[in-house]
Amino acid sequence: MAEITLTTENFESEVLNSDIPVVVDFWATWCGPCRTMGPILSSYAEKVQGKVKVGKVDVDAQEDLAAKYKVMSIPTIIVFKNGEIAAKAVGVQTAEKLAEMVGE
Repeated sequence: MAEITLTTENFESEVLNSDIPVVVDFWATWCGPCRTMGPILSSYAEKVQGKVKVGKVDVDAQEDLAAKYKVMSIPTIIVFKNGEIAAKAVGVQTAEKLAEMVGE
């Protein structure tokens, strides 16, 4: 699996200090659209491995991260570049939309 499980403990090192773009999926196990997004994200992560990191934040387990980034609806996808938010989208996104958000 190419996706990284993100927590408050590793978020800074994996996302904010990353030298490549990071696509972060804020999701929950009970969320239907999040389950739809899962395979799209996995496929995208495999395709861009080494060029873009893909991580997942379980909003139920990581409430502090969800609050910090003002995630009100899920799935929410946030792209980080150089530790800053570069793009944000709510709802199921296509692989093409993910690539566009990253700037590929």
